[in-house]
Amino acid sequence: VTRWQRVVKVAEPLRKYDPAVAEKVLFRQPNRWVIRNVQIALPLGAWAAGVVLDVVTGNEKRNRKSRAKQLLQTISGLGPAIIKAGQALSSRSDLLPREYLDELQNLQDNVPVFPNEKAFATVEEELGVEFGELFELIGTDPVAAASIGQVYKARLLSNGELVAIKIQRPKCEEIIALDLYVLRWWSNALWNRVAALLNRDIDFSSIIDDFGELIYREIDYVAEAANAQRFNELYSGVTDVFVPKVYSELTTSKVLTMEWVDGFRLTDIDMLETYNLDRKKLVDTLVQCSLRQILDNGFFHADPHGGNLLACEDGRLCYLDFGMMSYAAAKQRNGILLAVVHIVNRDWGELARLYVKLGFIPEDQDLRPIELALEDALPDVLSASVNELNFKNVVSKLGDIMYKYPFSLPPFYIAIIRCLGVLEGLAIQVDPSSRIISKAYPFIASRVLTDPQDELQEAFRRLAFTSDGHIRWSRLEGLLEEASETEDYDVSLALDLLSDYLISDDGEQLLNDLADQLVEGADSLGSETMSYVVDASRALLTNDEAGVANALQSLQTIIENASAEEADRSVEGVGKEIRESLGKALPEPTPSMQRFWRIALLLGARGSRTDPSKFVPLVRKLSQEPRVQRITSEIIARLGERALSRTLRAAFGLPPQEFEKEGSSQPKVAA
Repeated sequence: VTRWQRVVKVAEPLRKYDPAVAEKVLFRQPNRWVIRNVQIALPLGAWAAGVVLDVVTGNEKRNRKSRAKQLLQTISGLGPAIIKAGQALSSRSDLLPREYLDELQNLQDNVPVFPNEKAFATVEEELGVEFGELFELIGTDPVAAASIGQVYKARLLSNGELVAIKIQRPKCEEIIALDLYVLRWWSNALWNRVAALLNRDIDFSSIIDDFGELIYREIDYVAEAANAQRFNELYSGVTDVFVPKVYSELTTSKVLTMEWVDGFRLTDIDMLETYNLDRKKLVDTLVQCSLRQILDNGFFHADPHGGNLLACEDGRLCYLDFGMMSYAAAKQRNGILLAVVHIVNRDWGELARLYVKLGFIPEDQDLRPIELALEDALPDVLSASVNELNFKNVVSKLGDIMYKYPFSLPPFYIAIIRCLGVLEGLAIQVDPSSRIISKAYPFIASRVLTDPQDELQEAFRRLAFTSDGHIRWSRLEGLLEEASETEDYDVSLALDLLSDYLISDDGEQLLNDLADQLVEGADSLGSETMSYVVDASRALLTNDEAGVANALQSLQTIIENASAEEADRSVEGVGKEIRESLGKALPEPTPSMQRFWRIALLLGARGSRTDPSKFVPLVRKLSQEPRVQRITSEIIARLGERALSRTLRAAFGLPPQEFEKEGSSQPKVAA
């Protein structure tokens, strides 16, 4: 099964949505569209008239919540296509205010089951064989029903395997095409004009066309099967993720046959406890797999609600229903990461300019009011720690701004926001302490530390360095600590990229900062550690790679021995044991020194997953760089001066000296 054309990243339907063709066909059938027009126009018109009255009387904001509830009730009774359109609108913060978005997120498919006879007739028409010649039905009723189709459990007569058969509703495409035609007619006749009167640059026809493309993909089961197979290729290798097999020979545009999966919903707490499954682990698997989909490959499941996910008895997470898939290109994925970085840095000007770059805002738009709105709205929700940040609150604040100003959200962003919003809602139901932002941050930290793409390296520099090139030590430490929590984080990649910046023209200040911190840190740990740092520095100057490796290995042994008895001990505890192993009389390091050694430990000093041999090319690269050679000469001189000073003063019984920071080694006598 395949529907991949012209490097399209989501499988295309055989019959694509074409509004021009639909208009030619349906315009000649007034008996159909006139009646449906009335059925849709009357209830929606009543709601719209109420909103207009509220605007005229100045009560729109006060009545907004009740009007949103009215719209929810109205859409719920207009059939599956309109319900799906309402669900799509629930993520459009550029079109509707928050009260409407909150209500529309409650829309559910509320459709009756259609008779088995019609379902089995569809199977016979599509596969050319009677249902009973291929399948043995298990149970008498469908196990699930939705707006587009319903699912039966059956056994294959050919080999006895259990399968799930999804069968499309009769005349599903005809009904959807008619509703799209009516909605599009109203958008041209009325809605676009109303938007213009309200000074809103909204093209409702284009919005409906985007929705039409999405729903036509969803009603073509061959395209869904292709998506499922692609999803399996990309993500079945993720730990504890399972994707059911597709039976391509038993799949058509209206019939989809897949492997049957025994499991239960993630929100079924009783069953989770019965099988002794870890709720937090399931949520973590879900979030990490979703982040990999969105940020690594760009091909992602856009509708991961509770009905589309199963917890298997063996603890694996099973994905179902691949009709609503989406794709974000590399530039778009990197834009999302950059947006997170700008929000963390409170850099509202850069965030607004990024929105222009991504096509959210017109290029000629005055950005100053948007910058002020972002500055006014977001700090309140960002005041919490990362572990407490609520994705919905952040998105709601952004949504208020996007509704007020002329934002136009592209489909990829809408799909991502919907996906992450549904994910956090589901995750909180399973584990009330779960927050998707806190679970996403280690993944984001790993990406910005190890991905060589220009946009992500820009993100790293903005996070870890100030505008004048100084290191944000606490931010760098946080990034390294968060990244170390991910399975595939490779610290050698992070160091390689950091070294590229270090030896660039922009890295001069960073080199000086590192030299200061290295001297302070080595001095704080005493003469033994200092001697190894001096040995390593001399080896760099003489291009002695073996000497560097030996010196670093010795230093690593000191640090590892201090923490070997308890792998999970805190970094502060490790530092204390290092001091004790080197001599109990060592002075207590300053906070900045402690921070430096914590970062050193996070960069692999605890001997973790990284192969030490990976560092040899890095050493070779740095040892050949004149700028690094100059800095290492300065480090040797400063450490030598300190060692000599401490030795002489100790011999004469004088108190130890304190040295000036910022590169100066001029002594100060301790009080």
